[in-house]
Amino acid sequence: MGTGVQAYISYRVITKTNLPEFEGPEKIVIRRYSDFEWLHDRLAERYKGIFIPPLPEKNAVEKFRFSKEFIELRRQALDLFVNRIASHPELKQSEVLRVFLQADEEKMDRARSYETGIFKKPADFLQMFKDVQSKVSDVVLGKEKPVEECTPEYEKLKNYIFELENHLAEAQKQAYRLVKRHRELGQSLAEFGKAIKLLGACEGDVLEKVFSEVGSKSEMLSIKLQREADNLLFNFEEPLKDYVRAVQSIKATMMDRANAFRQHFDLDQERKYKELNLYVSRTLVILFFFLSSLEEC
Repeated sequence: MGTGVQAYISYRVITKTNLPEFEGPEKIVIRRYSDFEWLHDRLAERYKGIFIPPLPEKNAVEKFRFSKEFIELRRQALDLFVNRIASHPELKQSEVLRVFLQADEEKMDRARSYETGIFKKPADFLQMFKDVQSKVSDVVLGKEKPVEECTPEYEKLKNYIFELENHLAEAQKQAYRLVKRHRELGQSLAEFGKAIKLLGACEGDVLEKVFSEVGSKSEMLSIKLQREADNLLFNFEEPLKDYVRAVQSIKATMMDRANAFRQHFDLDQERKYKELNLYVSRTLVILFFFLSSLEEC
C-alpha cells in the first residue's frame, strides 16, 4: 500500500478462538509490520523475565522490501511470531494481544499513540536513576557494584546460550552461502544453456541438434537448482535464522534478569546507606544531649 518511500505491506491476521475474553469466534484485521513491533515491545515491557518470541528483522533496502521471496519469508516469520505468543500460557492472556488481534484500525492507532506516550524510553530514565543511586552507595559504603549474579546454574546457562548463539550464527552463515552458491550455479547454467544454443545455430544440423539438447538440459538443471535453492532457503536457512533470533531474545530476557538483580542490589545498598545515615543522626543527637548535660553540670 502507498507509493515510493511511503509504501508498505499489510498483512491479514485471522483469529479463531473459543476464549470468552475475545469478541467472537473469528476476527479478521489488517496489520502492518510496525503493529507487530508494537505488540512485541509492549509484551517485552510488561512481561519481564518471560521469553518474548522474536520478530523477523526489518529490511530497509528498497529493492528487497517488495520482492515475492522477502514478502513470503516475512509473512511466515510473523505468522510464527503471533502463534508462539498465542500458545504461551501467560502471553496469550495479555490485553495488548487482544487489542492487536481484534481492534480496528482507528482503535489500533489510538492504542499505539497512547502506549508510545507512556513507554517512551523508560529504560533510559530508570538506568540513569540506578546509576546515580549506585554511585552514591559505592562511595558511602566503599563497595563495588557486581556486574551480575554469579550462581553456578546462572553461569552455566549463560555460557551455554552464548556458545549456542555462536554456533547457530556460524551454521546460518554457511547455509546462506550454500543457498547463494546454488543460485549462482543455476544462473550460470541458464546462461550457458542460452550461449550453447546460439553456438549451435551457427553450425550444421547435427551439431545444432546436439548443442540445442545440451542447452535445454542446462536450462532444466538451472530451474531445478533454483528450486533447490528456494527449498534450502525456506526449510534450512530461515529456520536457522529464526533460532538465532530466538537465542537473541533469550539473551534479552537474561539481561532483564541481570537488570533486576542490579536494581535489587542498588536498593539494598540504598537501604544500608539510609540505615547508616539514621544511625549517625541518632548518635549525633545522643552526643549532643550528653554534651549539653555535661555543660549543665
